[in-house]
This record gives sequence, C-alpha cells and structure tokens, in this order.
Amino acid sequence: MTETRGDLYREAKRTALVLAAAQAVVGSAAPVAISMGGLAGFYLLGSDKSLATAPVTGFNVGIALGALPAAALMRVIGRRNGFMSGALVTAAGGFVSALALFQMNFWLFAIGLLVVGCGNSFLQQYRFAAADNAPADFKPRAISWVLGGGVFAAIIGPQMVIHTRELFAPVMFAGAFASIILLGAVGAIILSFLRLPREAPAAQLDDHVPARPLSTIITQPRFLVALVCGVASYALMSFVMTGAPLAMVGCGFSEDEATLGISWHVMAMFAPSFITGRLIARFGAESIVAVGLLLLIGCAAVALSGIALWQFWTALILLGVGWNFGFIGATSMVAGCYHSSEKNAVQGVHDFLLFSTTAFASLMSGQVYNAYGWDMLAWIVVPVALTCLVALGILTLSARARQAA
Repeated sequence: MTETRGDLYREAKRTALVLAAAQAVVGSAAPVAISMGGLAGFYLLGSDKSLATAPVTGFNVGIALGALPAAALMRVIGRRNGFMSGALVTAAGGFVSALALFQMNFWLFAIGLLVVGCGNSFLQQYRFAAADNAPADFKPRAISWVLGGGVFAAIIGPQMVIHTRELFAPVMFAGAFASIILLGAVGAIILSFLRLPREAPAAQLDDHVPARPLSTIITQPRFLVALVCGVASYALMSFVMTGAPLAMVGCGFSEDEATLGISWHVMAMFAPSFITGRLIARFGAESIVAVGLLLLIGCAAVALSGIALWQFWTALILLGVGWNFGFIGATSMVAGCYHSSEKNAVQGVHDFLLFSTTAFASLMSGQVYNAYGWDMLAWIVVPVALTCLVALGILTLSARARQAA
C-alpha cells in the first residue's frame, strides 16, 4: 500500500513537471500578446486610439470562448491530445497575427490574437490536470508547480519580443508574433510526453459518488466566494496590466522599458508559485486569497503615488504577486468543491466565467485609460478588492460559526 501511494506521488510530480515545462513554453505566448497587443493595435489604428487594447481583449475573449469547447474536446480525445491540439492552435494564432501586421489589418490582427487565446484556453486547464492527477494533500503544490513554469515564460516571452520585434522591419511587431508559431510547436512536443490516466488516481476514492447537478455545485457558498475572488484577481490583473504598457509609453518611456515592466510583472505572477502551495497548506486557502487581495490594493496605492519608471514596475510586481496568491488560493478552493465525476463541467463553466470577465476588463482598460488616464485604472482596483475581502470574511466567519455549533 505504501509503495502504491509512493507511485501516485511520483506520477503526480512527473505530470506536474511536464505541464510546468509546457506552461513555460506555450505560456510565453501570453506575455508576447499582452505586452505587444496594445502597442501593435495602437500602431495599426488611425487617429482614434480608443480601441488599441481590442486585440488584447480578443486574446481574452479567445480564452473565454475556448474554455467550454476545450473541456468538451478533452472529454472525447483525452487531455494529452487536447493539450497538444491547443498548443498547435496557439501556433496558428501567431501565424494569423503576423500575417495581419504585414497586411496592416487591425481586425485580422484582433482575430489572430483571439485564436492565440483559444489555444491558451487549453493551457488554463493545465493546473486542473495537475491537481486531478495528484493525491489530495499534493493538489495545492501540483497547481503551484505548474504555474511556476510561468516564471520561465516571464523571461522567454519578453526576450523573444525584444529580439524579434523588428525582425521584419519596417513591418513592426510582426517578428514577435511570428515567434508564437515556434512556441506552440515546441510546446506540442513537450506535451507529447504526458502520461495522464482517464481518471486521476487520487479521484478513485469518489468514483462511485454520482455527479450532482451543476447548479448544486456552483451555488455552494464556498464555490461562489472562490469564483468571485478568482475572477476579481484575474480581471483586475488584466485590467491594470493591459493598460500599463500604453501608460508607460505615454509617459515617455521606451517600448523596451514597457516590455521589461511586463516581464517583471509576469515573473512576479509566477515566481511565488514555488511556495504558494506550501503557504496554502499551512495557513489555508482563504488566508492566502486575502493576502493576494491586499497586495492588489497595494499595487493601486503605488500606481497612484507617481509615474516614475520604478513606480510603474513596482506596481506591476505587486499586481503579479497579488494575482498569484488570489488566483491560486481561489483555484484551490474551487478544486475542493467538486468530485472527479463533476470536474469537466465545473472547470469549463468556471473558466468561461473567469475569462469572459477578464476579456471585458481588458477591453475596458483601453477605454478607461483613453478617457480618464492611468490613475483611474488604479482607483477601480480598490473597491473591487475590498468587496471580495468582505465576501471572504463572511464565508470564514460562517464556517467558524458552523464549527462552533
């Protein structure tokens, strides 16, 4: 029995490491899309720049639109083949985006990023695949390991932008988006090494538990609070991050400085992942989510304090760490709200709601920045984060009251 349990842990660690490597490579497409999407949109537009972030919105819309089809496809062909297909979709999106820049076609560029986002919707399932393939006490660490691959994405993506942005000059930015083709192809090769069972070994304990109606699962107070906190953490991160490159360039900083700011931000998003799982295991998911929300408020405070480069970069770093704690903590809460027989439907709906809201946030980022400036982006963070903290506090107090009774 001990040997079997040891085998489960070894297999869970192997799965998490392969998915972390894929996260590092395929996930590098996201920093390329986010750091260059708004600037390339600005480059392609005429006098009205209010839609400059629409391509980044296309990226997030693609993630939202792809969430349910990705879950459905993987039920049919399995997660391994599904993940490989998603990586190739990401590569196809890079091709369309680069082609659009050669043709100076703004809306085709937005569609290209939408396709990249559709590929990225498969990547969002990596964390669930790692958790579902792990014993219960290893789930938070498995999620953290996978998201830890994003540390390398934070380096790979921006460096590819810096070295390829002018590759096809005078067609600006085309080289950066062409590099996504390579990222998707290499990611598909890495994912071919996955060995995922049809059902997670750790889930065998509840194989005989019948699936509950979806409405029963998603109306659980713990699920609702986790969903709200996860959505808010992700949407606020996207809202501020999407507008940050435009704000930095608008304040006179170079495109490379804006790209490096996004690099620091993405690194801050994923670097804490190596310890977030342990922190959740020690202090509880709710406490870590609360810390994440407080860090998002700290990001807003720094952003409002001035427009020096260090203030932009510091705000983006706090934004990244806040997202990490808030999102991983909320994901851990969600993962404890369903049985293995319910996972595909719940995860698909969760990610659809998550990325629909995130897409709206990224679109509004450009609108709000164009109309009201950088300060308003920061101010909006505060009431949203505070509302989530109140909801989290009510959930925690209610749980303690039930235990006391």
